[in-house]
Amino acid sequence: MTTHILALGGGGFSMSNRGEPTALDRHILDLSGKSSPLVCFAPTAAADDPVYVNRFLAAYSALGVRTMVLTLWQGAAESVERLSQADIIVSGAGSAANLMALWRMHGVDHVIRQMTSSEDDVVLAGIAAGASCWFSGCVTDSFGDLRAWRGGMGLLDGSFCPHFDGESERAPIYAQAVANGVLSAGYAVDDGAAIHFIDGEFSDAVAERREATVSRLSASEEPTSSGILREELDVTVL
Repeated sequence: MTTHILALGGGGFSMSNRGEPTALDRHILDLSGKSSPLVCFAPTAAADDPVYVNRFLAAYSALGVRTMVLTLWQGAAESVERLSQADIIVSGAGSAANLMALWRMHGVDHVIRQMTSSEDDVVLAGIAAGASCWFSGCVTDSFGDLRAWRGGMGLLDGSFCPHFDGESERAPIYAQAVANGVLSAGYAVDDGAAIHFIDGEFSDAVAERREATVSRLSASEEPTSSGILREELDVTVL
């Protein structure tokens, strides 16, 4: 079995002009290797917002795939029970802390861990907060202000900062958290870019915008580094 994880800094149908699917959405489907995968959208971070759900359904139905939605505000038990049937899980944007609290309460994290250790291939994708959950820590505005937070599933080692180019405060907050050891080394990902892992190991970085970047940040003791080392990674434009 193979577990693919694609962590989007932002972008995809969530941020397209009219809610249409983008190159990143198509890339998610390609990773499954199936002609008509069953795609489950998890809008937990957005409190199961019906507008967001309808936007997903419209975008992914246009791609000719089968769809389902994980709902935790209504019919949670049945929805969680069906989750393991999915070939792809797409975790939406919103509040990373609220997402993890609800996933742990309803056992969603347990089901996903079982899926990654089964004999079947699975693709886990996430957008911003929905991508942060795959890591151990991230930068989030779940508590109002932007801050470092360590509460993700830890399927991937290290930390994650979405919307790296979308909000000016994110870069210094993330850099300081990594430099001070509050967060472990990790990835800063612009809107429209994503990082791909295969069975927990970094594979490549992709983007749907030519100007979108992906960087690896780690603590540094070099006198001229201000405590941080930033390495910009090669990005393949889809």
